[in-house]
Amino acid sequence: MKADHPITTLCDCLSVPTSSYYQWRHRIEKPGRRALENRQLAQTIGEIHRESRQTYGSPRVARELKKLGRCHGRNRVARLMKESGLCGRKKRRYRVKTTDSNHDLPIAPNRLAEAAKPTAPNKIWVTDIT
Repeated sequence: MKADHPITTLCDCLSVPTSSYYQWRHRIEKPGRRALENRQLAQTIGEIHRESRQTYGSPRVARELKKLGRCHGRNRVARLMKESGLCGRKKRRYRVKTTDSNHDLPIAPNRLAEAAKPTAPNKIWVTDIT
C-alpha cells in the first residue's frame, strides 16, 4: 500500500503521526534488548511447558525457571505464556466414591423389605450412612 501512496498521506488518513510509523518500523527491524530477551524466555517457557506434558501453569513455570537460575516474575511468565497460547491443565474435580460394588464382602440384608407394611405415616424410618 505504501508503494501506491506516500507515508504521510496514509498516516494522515489513519490519524497516526508519521514519527510513530517510523518508530514502529525501526522496532521491527531492530528489536530492543527486552524484546529479544522475551523471545528467548518464551522459548525456554515453551520447553518447560512441553516437558511437564503441558500441565504447568505460570507459577510452576516461574519456579522451574528459578531452579535454572533465571528469576522472572510470575506475571511476566504468565503474559508470555498467554501470548504463546500456553496454559496449564486444571486438576480434575474430586469426586467422592461412596459405592464400591466390586467386592466379596457380605451385603447387608434389606430389612425394610422384610418389615410389615406400615399402617400409618411416620411408623417406619430409614437412613443411610452417606
